Amino acid sequence: MTYASYPSLVDRTVFVTGGADGIGRAIVQEFVNQGARVGFADRNAAKAHSNIAECVDAGAAHAPRFYEVDLVDIAALKRALDQALLDLGGTIDVLVNNAANDDRHSWRDMTPEYWDDRLNTNLRHYFFAIQSLAPAMIAAGRGSIVNIGSSSYLMQEDGFPGYAIAKSAVDGITRTMARTFGPHGVRVNTVMPGWVPTDRQLEKWWSPEAEEQTMHDQAIKRRIYPKEFAQMVLFLAADDGAACTAQRFLVDGGRY
Repeated sequence: MTYASYPSLVDRTVFVTGGADGIGRAIVQEFVNQGARVGFADRNAAKAHSNIAECVDAGAAHAPRFYEVDLVDIAALKRALDQALLDLGGTIDVLVNNAANDDRHSWRDMTPEYWDDRLNTNLRHYFFAIQSLAPAMIAAGRGSIVNIGSSSYLMQEDGFPGYAIAKSAVDGITRTMARTFGPHGVRVNTVMPGWVPTDRQLEKWWSPEAEEQTMHDQAIKRRIYPKEFAQMVLFLAADDGAACTAQRFLVDGGRY
């Protein structure tokens, strides 16, 4: 496939959470391919450095910067974002809130502690990353925040209620903050994947039976890959998406 190039993303500063692996890895690589200056946070240093090496080997104009942090630790996240602001020139034009964990669990086994863990892992850091970076966007009079949601709650999928409930709230962050930031030229949108065959999904959850059901549900009868999903994020980050805010965009092959 041949994808679009966005001149407005050249040298634009971008920060991605959960950028070492899976969908986040593809998002980092696609922004780097556009000539953006990218920072990303993750707790998996080995996969993060592998991602950086891939970007450099592909001829990156700017090698991405990695910040090792567990995003459940909000104080550590804020320190990483403060450092990224310094490293990337005092402002970050694009924030992609991506990091999440969809471990399977039963509603019957949910404890208050695990409930808190699911919301802290899949939702809370979205808001506090926005809180840290939005002031510089407002001062600049522009910015794009892309929150990665999930179609799981729309599909009424079972097996991970804490994750699905947290992901349903991502759209609440988008809708609320888009109204708050709109007058300042800062846009906020949600992009929602269907079932994307990342390495994690293939290793832990994928099966011939599950793929057969997914193909039955999708209008497009093939797998939807991380690189394809990242293209919608690029569009919303670029000037081409300047009229889009407070919206959710499904990239799921027509599954929902």
